[in-house]
Amino acid sequence: MVLSATLFSAAWAAVQAASPVEVAGVVTGVACVWLAARNSIWNFPIGIVNGGLYLVVFKQARLYSDAGLQLAFIALLVYGWAKWLRKDASPEAPSLPISHTPRRVAWWLGAAGLVFAVVVGFLFSRYSDAALPYWDSSTTAISLAAQLLLSRRNIENWLLWIGVDVAYVGMYWHRDLHLTSVLYAVFLGLAAYGYWQWRRELAAQTAQAQSVVS
Repeated sequence: MVLSATLFSAAWAAVQAASPVEVAGVVTGVACVWLAARNSIWNFPIGIVNGGLYLVVFKQARLYSDAGLQLAFIALLVYGWAKWLRKDASPEAPSLPISHTPRRVAWWLGAAGLVFAVVVGFLFSRYSDAALPYWDSSTTAISLAAQLLLSRRNIENWLLWIGVDVAYVGMYWHRDLHLTSVLYAVFLGLAAYGYWQWRRELAAQTAQAQSVVS
């Protein structure tokens, strides 16, 4: 009971210390990830609003990779929104089924992410006043890969989100974005839930396909 009261007091203090833009970003961020975990297409418009809000927050905190990430997120959210809306040849089929990430896509994303993290981290460390340039660029690279896999409805997106959310909790706390750090702790739990939920849906989807074949 005492621990719960302490956590509530800390969370409320973080809310009071945060800017209105950061508070709005937290609210839309939780809504976006919850909707994605529930496999709802509404995660995309909410996510676009969230990206715009955090573009401002991260620019003010000098986390320039994360600020730029929001622009990439918005582009990927528009792409994902269109992809989820697209119907398959069969009108009875879901618009886009959950699937595993193809190996070639995983290798391509891994290589591209490594190059991005090293090059962008170097540029920001050399030519800007960026805080934590390599840490920031690495989490940005993983987040971009995770968002792309989410847009493709590849289930492994949740594993990437789980890993990167752990890193984000520490990074944002270090930059005094305490409310956002708490938000990413919530995201961590939602990502674990999303992985569990999508695994259930993938199993049901596979069973239904097998029953149709048989």
